Amino acid sequence: MLVSTGQFVGDPIHCWCPAQFTGAFEAYTKNYCWIKNTYYIPMMETIPIDIHKRQEAEITYYQWVPLILLFQAFMFKFPNVLWKMLNGGSGLNLDKICKLADETQWGSPDDRKSAIENMSFFLDRWLLTHRQYKHNFISRAKAKASRLFCFLCNKREGTFLTALYLCIKVLYIGNVIGQFFLLNAFMATDYNLYGFEYIKMLQSGESMKESPRFPRVTLCDFRIRQLQNIQRWTVQCVLPINLFNEKIFIFLWFWFFFIAFLSGFNLMKWMFLIVLKRNNYQYVKKYLTITDHMQTASDKKLCHRFAEQYLRDDGCFVARMIGMNSTDMVITDLLDCMWRNYRLREEPKQPEYEDDEAKLLDKEKDTSPLNFRGNNVPS
Repeated sequence: MLVSTGQFVGDPIHCWCPAQFTGAFEAYTKNYCWIKNTYYIPMMETIPIDIHKRQEAEITYYQWVPLILLFQAFMFKFPNVLWKMLNGGSGLNLDKICKLADETQWGSPDDRKSAIENMSFFLDRWLLTHRQYKHNFISRAKAKASRLFCFLCNKREGTFLTALYLCIKVLYIGNVIGQFFLLNAFMATDYNLYGFEYIKMLQSGESMKESPRFPRVTLCDFRIRQLQNIQRWTVQCVLPINLFNEKIFIFLWFWFFFIAFLSGFNLMKWMFLIVLKRNNYQYVKKYLTITDHMQTASDKKLCHRFAEQYLRDDGCFVARMIGMNSTDMVITDLLDCMWRNYRLREEPKQPEYEDDEAKLLDKEKDTSPLNFRGNNVPS
């Protein structure tokens, strides 16, 4: 803050200050006005004599800009913190599964195969553990509600992670839209959309109006005790920090607009993937076709059961997350491993599957935790 010493506005009294006191007076005025706040009166208007009107025009927020920006950053981080706190309630550590899937890309073939089988084993146990074991009126009502409302978290119906993820997405877009409109209402005094008006003025070559929110030149009142008299002085202050504050909030306006657009598009994408159940079948079928498992109509029918009754929404969601955090090769091998186990468990024994069945039975005799065939659930 720069103070034009020697120029006192709005007061008929003139002060004579010796040269040795000028620097100290300027430093005192600068510190006092920074703490006490300043007030903004446009240059074309007369400074009001009434002290209360001056106090109403005080600007009290520009000192708190760093804390305001910190709070805005926290509001963007909060949905992510909430997701990390609540997604463990599904019974699966999604972060570790995705990290393990990513690490399989750089290991040896044996280590990679072992990691794929390990993930398949734990995902199989997780899916079979969180099945509906009650069939009373309440459980049937919850199951029906989970099918109708995609935002209802139901672990037993396989919609916990997907519903939680959609809620977090809604929080993200609600946060950015709310902050966008608050910032627009704060910055745009005579405009409806501050950013677009700013671009329009730049294109037309018009001079940008001085923002009343972040004025460069303000006024400050303070009183000086001289013997038995207390005199009020009004000084004109220059606030160069407001030039940077205004540019920061203009950038945030455009950034919020861009983030709101991306968040809305991403939410619509996940709503489309989760609400339309056929997307689960198409997603699984795509990777099983790569491994030549979709040969007959019975394979496609079994694949539909595999996606809708075994993996369900949460299983397909975890598969999508693993694919997004690793590669298509990893998720192809993982779904291939889980498909083989599911097919051997669900289908009656046929000659073409006897070799695979014998291999898995040998694995069950081993004490290794990779015995992912140990869950003999009747079809």
